[in-house]
Amino acid sequence: MTRYFFDLNNGDGKTVDEEGQELGSRNAIMQEVTRILVDVARDELPVGQGTEISVSVRTGVGKAVSVATLTFENEWLD
Repeated sequence: MTRYFFDLNNGDGKTVDEEGQELGSRNAIMQEVTRILVDVARDELPVGQGTEISVSVRTGVGKAVSVATLTFENEWLD
C-alpha cells in the first residue's frame, strides 16, 4: 500500500497533512477525500455567500495524484 497525504485549503490558507494514510486503491482515496470535504463543509458552511474547499492528494515523495474541490454558493432572491 502507498501512503497518501491530504492537504486542505479552505480559504483560511493551506493545512498540510504531515501524517498521511496508507490506502490501497483510488476508491479508498476518493472515500477519504469525500469524508474530508463533507466534514469541513459541515463545520464551515455557510460562511458568507460562497466558499470553496479543496483537498490535494499527494504521495510520500510529493507526487500529486488528485485534487477535489467543493464549491458552495448562495444567492438571496429577495
